[in-house]
Amino acid sequence: MAQSKLTSLYALLITAMVLPLTGCAEAMQTEQNGNDNSETESAEWLGDSFYFPLPETQGDPIESEELTFYVQTVAEDLGVPWGMAFLPDGHVLISQRNGTLHLIRDGEVLDTPVANVPEVWARGQGGLLDMTLHPDYEENGWIYMSYSKPGDGGANTAVIRTRLNPDAPALEDIEELYVGTPFSGRGQHFGGRIAFDPEGYLYFSIGDRGEMETAQDLTKSNGSVIRLNDDGSIPEDNPFVGREGLDEIYTYGLRNIQGMDVHPETGKIWTNEHGPRGGDEINVHSAGANYGWPEITYGINYNGTIITEETEREGMEQPVTYWDPSIAPSGLTFVTSDRYPGWQGDILNGALAFQLISRVEVDGTDFQSEERILEGIGRIRDIEEAPDGYIYFTNESNGTLSRIIPIQD
Repeated sequence: MAQSKLTSLYALLITAMVLPLTGCAEAMQTEQNGNDNSETESAEWLGDSFYFPLPETQGDPIESEELTFYVQTVAEDLGVPWGMAFLPDGHVLISQRNGTLHLIRDGEVLDTPVANVPEVWARGQGGLLDMTLHPDYEENGWIYMSYSKPGDGGANTAVIRTRLNPDAPALEDIEELYVGTPFSGRGQHFGGRIAFDPEGYLYFSIGDRGEMETAQDLTKSNGSVIRLNDDGSIPEDNPFVGREGLDEIYTYGLRNIQGMDVHPETGKIWTNEHGPRGGDEINVHSAGANYGWPEITYGINYNGTIITEETEREGMEQPVTYWDPSIAPSGLTFVTSDRYPGWQGDILNGALAFQLISRVEVDGTDFQSEERILEGIGRIRDIEEAPDGYIYFTNESNGTLSRIIPIQD
């Protein structure tokens, strides 16, 4: 859930301070004041409300199979929000597809957007995309961002790292780490999700850019997951180093990954992917694996014609599960927070076309079941578990950021 993904430090910090949800604001403050000095100093910004104040009154209860909850909208007027990053000092960053970067301070969206955002190619599905923090963000301040970079022939997905000056507010120390090739004037399938694994490697997706055959071409960036060191250099043990193909490619044969997170126990990269008409997938990534697009697929063309008769082929990976018809999955996050005991270990996927959140239960890499919640709420673009333990999601239908608040029995 790219994202600002939880580091183990953040998780331990927040777990030590979280009180039962039924506790009042004053009780939460008392608990923090009782912590030792090191904990209090590191998390002084949390106060009694974490990133956003809790509402004075509970919202309408929503019952799911494993949890009763309500939804709190915490920020509005965000345009088409794409990615989000929760900083350990209490700030929140929200990327808007048109190239605007919003900074939220003390629970309020600042009127002045963040300056020095690179020029983006904001056409079709292109624009300012995902963000995540370096695993050692508190020491180095690096924020990683993806966007569609304009150039000769159109655009392709690029990744930078930068630091935030929250007082300006502005981006500083911008370093370009990677630019996908070739550039294309097509407006679809930029991918753009980012994640770090437990070993500190950086992963991000680039879609097939609307040219499906490029996903099987290892000389092009399209239709792949890229793996880099945190400074943009290429790991020596990448699967295609010294072989035919781009050294930076980790996996390929992918149409358009829109959700990415790291499994909290195995450290493996998990993604969801847009199929054509049908055939959206959840996949687990292994070095050098080919996920088959467009040689195998569970979907068909939008006009109803057949792409391929094959759904399986030797040497090509099968998905954990797939959707037919397509729900158009977006952000993906694993639930690890104690706030959601019935959902721990599950995957939450946003959905654009079906306008809902899909909760997927897995056992290892085996699909178990799916529950669909918040149906009809709007086009969910991203979903993340933040360091305060809450699940947040962005809704591009109304330009909002909301969180799911469990109701205890």
